[in-house]
Amino acid sequence: MDIILFIIGILFCITGIVGSFVPIIPGPMSSWVGILVLNFSESVEFNYRFLIITFIIAAFVSALDYIIPIIGVKKLGGSKGGLIGASIGLIIGLIIMGPIGLLFGPFIGAISGEMINKKTLKESFKPALGSLVGILIGSGIKFCLSIIYLFFFLNIFWTYKDNFF
Repeated sequence: MDIILFIIGILFCITGIVGSFVPIIPGPMSSWVGILVLNFSESVEFNYRFLIITFIIAAFVSALDYIIPIIGVKKLGGSKGGLIGASIGLIIGLIIMGPIGLLFGPFIGAISGEMINKKTLKESFKPALGSLVGILIGSGIKFCLSIIYLFFFLNIFWTYKDNFF
């Protein structure tokens, strides 16, 4: 049974890494579930404190992923229209274009929102670029955390490897 939990856990960790770039998969949270599953193994000593801390970090990073693109629009001179456009573009882009829509939806939405607020295409481009940079930064943070969680998973397994076999 412990080997099955290990396999399920490693699959969740790998899914978390993929989820760092695919919006419908919760990246860091999936990786955290992998660590949680491994902790349910009889071969591993259950560590509540570690699990709580890593859960809080994963939840925080997941929340940041929605906030960072909006901050990017604001920092690069976006108006309220640009912020709303980026948010709407995120949702519509995801629905229409799937995962690639996460990248282009907020960008197009921010441009549209800025142009509705009477800005030119050239003036709208800078805040839209902020949303794109924000998305890339958010994905990078999620990827790094998912890799760290995979390292934690493998470290826990390695520590208790003799109990598995």
